[in-house]
Amino acid sequence: MFPIERPRRLRKNETIRRMLRETTLSPSDFIYPLFVTEGRGVRKEVSSMPGCYQESIDEAVKNVKETWSLGVPAIILFGIPEHKDDLGSGAYDENGIIQRAIKEIKSAVPDIYLITDVCLCEYTSHGHCGVIEGGEVQNDRTVELLVKESLSHARAGADMVAPSDMMDGRVGAIRDALDDEGFSNIPVMSYAAKYASGFYGPFREAAESTPQFGDRRSYQMDPPNRREALREVALDIEEGADIVMVKPALAYLDVISDVRSAFDVPVAAYNVSGEYSLVKAAGRLGWIDEERVMMESLISIKRAGADLILTYFAKDAAKVLNR
Repeated sequence: MFPIERPRRLRKNETIRRMLRETTLSPSDFIYPLFVTEGRGVRKEVSSMPGCYQESIDEAVKNVKETWSLGVPAIILFGIPEHKDDLGSGAYDENGIIQRAIKEIKSAVPDIYLITDVCLCEYTSHGHCGVIEGGEVQNDRTVELLVKESLSHARAGADMVAPSDMMDGRVGAIRDALDDEGFSNIPVMSYAAKYASGFYGPFREAAESTPQFGDRRSYQMDPPNRREALREVALDIEEGADIVMVKPALAYLDVISDVRSAFDVPVAAYNVSGEYSLVKAAGRLGWIDEERVMMESLISIKRAGADLILTYFAKDAAKVLNR
């Protein structure tokens, strides 16, 4: 009589496997990150992130049109200014790179859901996420500038702002300022549990945001900590976050699962640059089936509990799903 049960009956072919899949991916699950820089006709590939580019606004518009045509509904913008200073003034300049990019992209592709990263690291000469005094990042002074940045993005036409700095209290301050300025319908997606990770290296090349001294461990979370993530998420929800994010994704699937179980709000996860680059590098060397590993990685993030996935694979994965 052995075996009594035969689970393989329900794996026999692709049709039955597809019918019984517990977790599915859709292009609508993805948010595609873009790096926007000054100039015109600029499309410079990031050496450590094959297939990703620093793009001038006109080239970014073309990229967004393709992204939208593939069924990916949202992008998140990171800006690379022409000039940097100690206070990251380009971040909240009403005529800054991101502010201009928002207007042109929304004019060309009005239905794309446009999210902006709110942080100072791309704009500061020292590469840190806030105001430096005595060699330390000052929390409250930084929050004041993040509020200015968020308001400038909302005025330019952003659909959502996403503070990624990990300063204490910034979500509440941004929420209050948006409401006071008549932007109560602009959601806040907080990088709620953002870890001080080694997986960010390629991003720092792309965004030109490597710290000039020290590191970001005094404000980003310590990788061994799991319970702390729930406290951080709870604080951001209390302050008014509409969506909470875990970053990175693959090395923190347990945290994504914990957040999903503990809170009844939308959960995003950032499939970060290092995770992307590892797959790309191994694929180019022929060590893995790149497409298969890409899709398996993304489904693992969704299976862990993420509703939305920020990923540099967004277009490639959408092409696979659209076949």
